[in-house]
Amino acid sequence: MNSMIFGLTCLAAALAMVLINRVKTKKTMDTLDKMLEQAKNGTFREANFDETRLSALEMRFFQYLTAGAVSAEAVKREKDKIKSLIADISHQTKTPIANLLLYSELLQEENLSEEAQGSAKAIRKQAEKLRFLIDSLVKLSRLENGILALSPEKQPTQPMLEAVVGAYRRKAEEKGLYLHLEPSEESAVFDGKWTAEALGNLLDNAIKYTREGGITLKVTPYELFLRLDIGDTGIGIPEEEQGKIFTRFYRSETVKEQEGVGIGLYLTREILSKQGGYLKVSSEVGKGSTFSVFLPR
Repeated sequence: MNSMIFGLTCLAAALAMVLINRVKTKKTMDTLDKMLEQAKNGTFREANFDETRLSALEMRFFQYLTAGAVSAEAVKREKDKIKSLIADISHQTKTPIANLLLYSELLQEENLSEEAQGSAKAIRKQAEKLRFLIDSLVKLSRLENGILALSPEKQPTQPMLEAVVGAYRRKAEEKGLYLHLEPSEESAVFDGKWTAEALGNLLDNAIKYTREGGITLKVTPYELFLRLDIGDTGIGIPEEEQGKIFTRFYRSETVKEQEGVGIGLYLTREILSKQGGYLKVSSEVGKGSTFSVFLPR
């Protein structure tokens, strides 16, 4: 009889311990869940918790969340500083560059010697190059630091392509090149303004490095992506350089005589990657290049 009572007592004690442990575990899990939820919502504060009632695991987790919150705030402050710096650079350089362009134009209108006229033209050319470089670096910095957000949406590609081709048709015709856009009714997900700029960079390069023939733009649909091809009959790109042309400021020795700063393709790739797309190139020296833009459908 006594042994039975002792056994029941032990069983009751064991059940009580299991129950207590279960309650403690549930309390710990509930606290962790609450911490996670508050961390996700950005409402996590140290004052919300009584450290004396938390386990060592909870304490370490609390320290981790606190460190994460401090780190996120530091990143935000640094981005704000970069944003302010970029805005200052953009603002402070606009007036000097505009003045350089204006005065170079005024000089060209004067009755100058042939040598002086050449110098005035060189000043204007370099000022335009500087303006392009500053504008490109500002755009790139904003993209890389998340200051400038793209807004991709599903829309037809044809209106954007027609606008880009229209903007560069005269430049192509001045070199005696054809510029052909194949009609398409396909749609994709993209930011119209920034994708047009990316395609404009590719089209500008195609015209710049094509001496005869021309450029063709066409659209090819796939299940997940839409491919926009810009193919030219230009000088082509050596195979060993095709992986380098997308790096910042890269300029091939074969095109040193051409105007450029080597940032257009890098900027184009950044614009496309920010909206879930990507860029590829296929080329053969002396026969031309095709840059393929892939946009999500």
